[in-house]
Amino acid sequence: MNGIMIQGTASHVGKSMACTAICRLLANEGVRVAPFKSQNMTGRTVQIGGDLQISGAQASQAEAAKTVPRAEMNPIVLMPADDRASDIILLGKPKGRMVGMDYRNRFFETGMQAIRESLEFLARRYEAVVIEGAGSPAEVNLNDRELVNMRVARAADVPVLLVADIERGGVFASVIGTLDLLPEEDRRRVKGLIINKFRGDARLFEDGVAFLEERTGLPVLGVIPVMDSHGIQEEDSLGRRETERLHPDYDGWADHFRKYADWPEIRRLIGLPDKVPGP
Repeated sequence: MNGIMIQGTASHVGKSMACTAICRLLANEGVRVAPFKSQNMTGRTVQIGGDLQISGAQASQAEAAKTVPRAEMNPIVLMPADDRASDIILLGKPKGRMVGMDYRNRFFETGMQAIRESLEFLARRYEAVVIEGAGSPAEVNLNDRELVNMRVARAADVPVLLVADIERGGVFASVIGTLDLLPEEDRRRVKGLIINKFRGDARLFEDGVAFLEERTGLPVLGVIPVMDSHGIQEEDSLGRRETERLHPDYDGWADHFRKYADWPEIRRLIGLPDKVPGP
């Protein structure tokens, strides 16, 4: 499979937005591209036809990718019913309610089967798949049966970019700590870093970039400034709904991302051939 996975040092660091930008950039280059998130916890789903539903974030990414949303782009949706239980939507259809421990113990094999079949479905129909993780891959108490981070990267056999949010503070500890907690097999799969939500003069972070690259051995493939005007549906559970609008500016956000990211290298990691220069 040609593709890439965007994972984060924590929730709400900008994984969804990075995936959205990559989907639109590839679509604008004429690449048939699909978004994918194996499992999303959200209070908002959208109907996509055939009485099926997926999360709003993946539907938005499909729109950015200029393709029809499909249940295989988000095979598992968890809709919280209370602090302990969630309603499960599997491949677009309701499958009942489970508490957290039952879901972890009883649903794992069913979920992995749906994930593998969905990845195979997308790989047959698209030239590239842009995969979004959830939370952090360093949740050591959950990793033996997780369905959304490194296990998915291994199933798809794609490289990983790690995104960190500098706006929150602690970006060095979050990046280095995340990488240090990964098993070596998964650590090798991470091919670059993206520092998101930067404010101010980027020259002030040049030493920070040099430190991260020296300390981790990984390239920083982008320091992305904050852009508040895109109006795109962000990650479902805590996205800033007040910024949404009827016509999201996918092209504006994608151009902004490309300006501050090493797009040729990201494209190479996806496994696509070099673009042929125009006349």
